[in-house]
Amino acid sequence: MLYANKGDIIMRLRKQELGDRNLIGNRVETVRKKKGMKQKELLAQLQVSGVDMNASGLSKLEGQIRYVTDVELVALSDILEVSVDYLLGREDA
Repeated sequence: MLYANKGDIIMRLRKQELGDRNLIGNRVETVRKKKGMKQKELLAQLQVSGVDMNASGLSKLEGQIRYVTDVELVALSDILEVSVDYLLGREDA
């Protein structure tokens, strides 16, 4: 595994190149990290919202190597407190 030291935080580096199967993955990951939220926490909130996703699915979504459903898009927007248009890259933060 590859790791990067960012200040006092050790972060695991992505093994694969970003994919091209969704537009939102990079922004989901960026907002999640800015909020100090772990993938596990986001997954729990998705489950409460009725979106059944596992850790592998979220990792692939953030890596843009899996497609995103409209239901997932809306739930992620609500949980991360950003607009759908922001996640789609149609507006800035």
